[in-house]
Amino acid sequence: MTEPERSGCPINLTLEVVGDKWSLLVIRDMMFGNRRHFRELLTKSDEGISSNILADRLKRLLEQGIITREDDPSHKQKGIYSLTEQGIELLPILAQMSAWGYKYLPVTEELGIRARLLSEGGPKMWAEFMDELREAHVGVKRRKKTGPSVGERLQAAYQKVMAKKASNRI
Repeated sequence: MTEPERSGCPINLTLEVVGDKWSLLVIRDMMFGNRRHFRELLTKSDEGISSNILADRLKRLLEQGIITREDDPSHKQKGIYSLTEQGIELLPILAQMSAWGYKYLPVTEELGIRARLLSEGGPKMWAEFMDELREAHVGVKRRKKTGPSVGERLQAAYQKVMAKKASNRI
């Protein structure tokens, strides 16, 4: 049973859906880390979410229509989580939050590189990335572009920073 909303304010209503820390981090990991299974979401996040909190947030996000869950054909007890269109359309919000954090908070170089690139790329890059997410999560085919995808560019930038850090330790 869901609790009644505190008000009809769009900011309040949005916060009631995705306003807790863990929900946004689960969405982030699905968008930027392509984590689609419970175990991946549980073990590959730097923040260390507990299994009961993760299960609760996945349930909430499913109920709100932000994600879907389908049985994994490779394993009867596994599920594959996907972002819905509602979930994908949270990308500009996460991009703005990451840009603000990059500008004002002591982010690490390796975790800040994606924020910097998304900020520099702006709405055009966000729209392209959202199309990539639609193809991966919802199955909407997109027109093929030449060159690497936004996801590939973000991952390559991250890997470049990590390689530089590793070479500096030697």
